[in-house]
Amino acid sequence: MSLIENIKFNEKGLIPAIIVDDVDSRVLTLCYMNKDAVAKTLETGLVHVFRRSQNRLMIKGETSGHTQTVKNVSIDCEGNSALFRVEQKVAACHAGYRSCYYREYNPKTKSLEIRETRVFEPDAVYKKDK
Repeated sequence: MSLIENIKFNEKGLIPAIIVDDVDSRVLTLCYMNKDAVAKTLETGLVHVFRRSQNRLMIKGETSGHTQTVKNVSIDCEGNSALFRVEQKVAACHAGYRSCYYREYNPKTKSLEIRETRVFEPDAVYKKDK
């Protein structure tokens, strides 16, 4: 059976996909994929996602150029989540950080603290049409 045949997409036709840096194993982001996104990712070697907010398929990094080249794909034991090891170009987070998980909870201060350095300025990359 193929990879797609082993995936159990949820009732909305989606599967959560964890994206991890192939070099340092840092979790970069969590996204959702539908069958077309998985197929396109396997076909091109670049991560494609299903943008729920826009109800459409897109390549990760479509606007910024910060693409993710797939190095390895795994699914969990039940086939209801996927793990993609990738080579990340620049950064995965639209807020300008390498990882979307750039904030860490500090129990002493009971607050979130930024634990990474911003690697690009979002306003320069994601210019809004006026």
